[in-house]
Amino acid sequence: MNENEKEVEKKSAIPTTSAILDDGVIVELAYDAGGRRTFFAVFSAGRWTLQDRVTTSRGITLVPFSPDNNLILNEAILLPSEPHIYGSEDKLVAEIQDFIHRYVDLSPTFEKIATHYVLLTWLHDAFNELPYLRLRGDFGSGKTRALLTIGSLCYKAFFASGASTVSPIFHTLNAFRGTLILDEADFRFSDEKAEIVKILNNGNVRGMPILRTMMNRQREFNPQAFQVFGPKIVATRSSYDDKGLESRFITEEMGPRELRPDIPINLPDAMKEEARELRNKLLLYRFHRRFKTKLDESLIDPTLEPRLNQILVPLLSVVGDPKLRGDLRSIASEIQAGLVAERGLLVEAQVLEILAELMLTSERAFVPLADVTVGLIERYGAEYERPITNRWIGGVLRRRLNLRTYKSHGIYVVPVSERAKIEGLCARYGVYVITGITSPAPSGDVGTSGTS
Repeated sequence: MNENEKEVEKKSAIPTTSAILDDGVIVELAYDAGGRRTFFAVFSAGRWTLQDRVTTSRGITLVPFSPDNNLILNEAILLPSEPHIYGSEDKLVAEIQDFIHRYVDLSPTFEKIATHYVLLTWLHDAFNELPYLRLRGDFGSGKTRALLTIGSLCYKAFFASGASTVSPIFHTLNAFRGTLILDEADFRFSDEKAEIVKILNNGNVRGMPILRTMMNRQREFNPQAFQVFGPKIVATRSSYDDKGLESRFITEEMGPRELRPDIPINLPDAMKEEARELRNKLLLYRFHRRFKTKLDESLIDPTLEPRLNQILVPLLSVVGDPKLRGDLRSIASEIQAGLVAERGLLVEAQVLEILAELMLTSERAFVPLADVTVGLIERYGAEYERPITNRWIGGVLRRRLNLRTYKSHGIYVVPVSERAKIEGLCARYGVYVITGITSPAPSGDVGTSGTS
């Protein structure tokens, strides 16, 4: 190949961090820090090789990102250096858990969850939905240490903080498609930080890119889709107001117990090399398991809400330990009970309670909206500073609860045909009416309200 041909190929080559090709070949970016060199680890037909470039069956040339890339050079992105043998999967799991245990103090259950979440990050593209991990606690509680420790083992981990500007986070996630490790992720008042919350809201479901307006070389506005799907581990001091976002997390409360005496106060230099060695083993694990991994729908728990099953089953699909599966389901049940309990404090729950009781006792084919208003005033009126009117209650029923109302003989009513929907809403909001509109609440249900 002459110099002109080399120059043409160089210009047409596509910088790539990873790819799964049509013929089942897996391509992953690797980095030799000592030699300041990037290359591809390529897995094909049960064997792996190291290559400087890959040409696809369609004649497209893939080249690795430059070793001078600022993110790679400054270890803001952590990569493996080459695949290493890991023995059995059980041995690899034990090594990951031992590494995490050595450097960070977590509860025994969450330590196992974090271990298997690391495995999930290396197989995350086999799933369409993912959970997030969260470390929550005050300053000095060990959140950042946990992020550094767990994150150093994750697939193409990208480290950022809440102080980061939005643009590089979008671009990095879109280019590297790895694991976002986000520290100080408490966002309340900044519009810019609200953009980062969009990443968290959209990033756990495949096929939900974020559109941003970019400018091309001709200075024309050109909307671009940024892919933000992938695993994420965040550290916060408090919860999010958005309950939908809250439901995406498996959370560890940091700092409520005394620090284990064997935890080093400062991380040793050897930790980086230990983490790199484990990433190398995890790279081979990805090669071996990527095409064997799929969502196990038999693990769906019918007692959990769809959202919780959606985020839980991918993690359960990489967990082989039956006890840990049970622990994860217990955690999900606690999350669900908390969500139901919080919903039970909302005006929607109070309106549902009154409506359900009226529908049980009504001999007509509808419940007058005015009766719901009177019932709410009598039972909960002292809790409200604003006037409780028919119009406001109608808005709650229609816009928040999506219940149908219509006008009959000059008054607005709720038809009994909405009863099945009301029963489902009662279960969702933890409303329990003992006389029969909902099934009996489970023993010890923390999300119940109503009359007996």
